[in-house]
Amino acid sequence: MAKAKFGMYLPQKDFAAAREVALVSERQGFYSVSINDHFVTQIGPPETPQLECFSTLAAIAAVTSQIRVVPAVASASYRTPAMLAKITATIDHLSGGRLVLGLGAGWQRSEYEAHGYSFPPAKVRIEQLAETIQILKAMWTEDSPSFSGQYFSIDGANSYPRPVQQPHIPLMLGGSSERMLRIAAAEADIVNLIPPTSGGKDFLKDRTAIEEFTAETLIEKIALLRRLTEEAGREPGAVEVGGLAMTRVTEDADDPGLRKLSERLGVPDLDRARRSPTVLLGTPDQVTEELRYRIEELGVTYLIIVPTSKETVDLFAEHVMPEFS
Repeated sequence: MAKAKFGMYLPQKDFAAAREVALVSERQGFYSVSINDHFVTQIGPPETPQLECFSTLAAIAAVTSQIRVVPAVASASYRTPAMLAKITATIDHLSGGRLVLGLGAGWQRSEYEAHGYSFPPAKVRIEQLAETIQILKAMWTEDSPSFSGQYFSIDGANSYPRPVQQPHIPLMLGGSSERMLRIAAAEADIVNLIPPTSGGKDFLKDRTAIEEFTAETLIEKIALLRRLTEEAGREPGAVEVGGLAMTRVTEDADDPGLRKLSERLGVPDLDRARRSPTVLLGTPDQVTEELRYRIEELGVTYLIIVPTSKETVDLFAEHVMPEFS
């Protein structure tokens, strides 16, 4: 059986709940816990509380001992590159070397503008992301690092303390555009392949994005990543392939919640929804079978689940994860 790692998406409106889920996930053997990096919730109404990403993960790191903490994913735009380097090195120390930096170019115009951030075109945001990565790696690894780019610069920046992890904190980039995959091929350790968010919606709320991001699309994206990685002078499999999936696991194959979730995500055909890379639906055996295909045939070896019930978490941990550990 192929091996894989599984992450748990934490509740983000209440720290006590997030801490409890993190502690339970660690006991259950999950590889990581994640939250997103938004000012406004992507799940409930706008007034729903939303904890800040890195301070929450720092607190989670302090109360856990083994599980990794992974923003999924942080917007490179919300912090200067030098500040982001300092924040992430600090969390790596707080966690004893358990941070994976999930990073993206940002996408939600309304959130940017409401909180005083400029929102340049996607091409510029991705170019800024590329420069941010250069500064991060310089500050994580060099004495008195300097960098001068089109958008950002540092000059003899203080790079201490260095991260615990060497040569640097693992980098996970989120996205699936060719421009993003080209950066991932050259710089990342993991890529979180998700549907595009260019429509201004989180893909979990974008029915069109989910419907069009089929298994065939995922195969094409992975093939492109492998080719670009080789072109960047690295081994084709140097970048681990990850994903994120809304997940409902139930012992009842006729559970109406399965169809309700598939319809909510815009894929009303339940059998088709089960094959969607952004969804995991069904009994433990059905979910295991689908994961076996994604892992063994496609090479997706790191999946962050967004569970819809406590039953989902328990069944996934007890009956699904052991098949791939």
